[in-house]
Amino acid sequence: MAQNRTVDLLVEAFDLNQRRKFELKNAEGKKVVDLFFKPITRADRKKAQSLSGTEEALDISTQMLCQMAELEDGSKAFSSADAPKLQRQLPESVLNDLELFLFGLAEQEGIEEAKND
Repeated sequence: MAQNRTVDLLVEAFDLNQRRKFELKNAEGKKVVDLFFKPITRADRKKAQSLSGTEEALDISTQMLCQMAELEDGSKAFSSADAPKLQRQLPESVLNDLELFLFGLAEQEGIEEAKND
């Protein structure tokens, strides 16, 4: 019986089609849109870095947001060209919340806050 290679075991263990939902609300608490995110791969990160054309972390993270955010039907929520407009015309706190969720950091903060309660 042939033994699976370690790389195959690892790849088969993770489902890259699972999506997480972020409900974006305006300042009044009214839902604006639901955005969905699949897990980020190293290839996704490298593509965003290449598209941003810089080593600036804020530009790369916004490019990653544009690349990864989907609507409920699976279509892309943004184009790469939307990154500058998002950076110029959205409050930084909103963009930060979106990007923290994208990178899975919002959940970690929530867990840490729960532990401290």
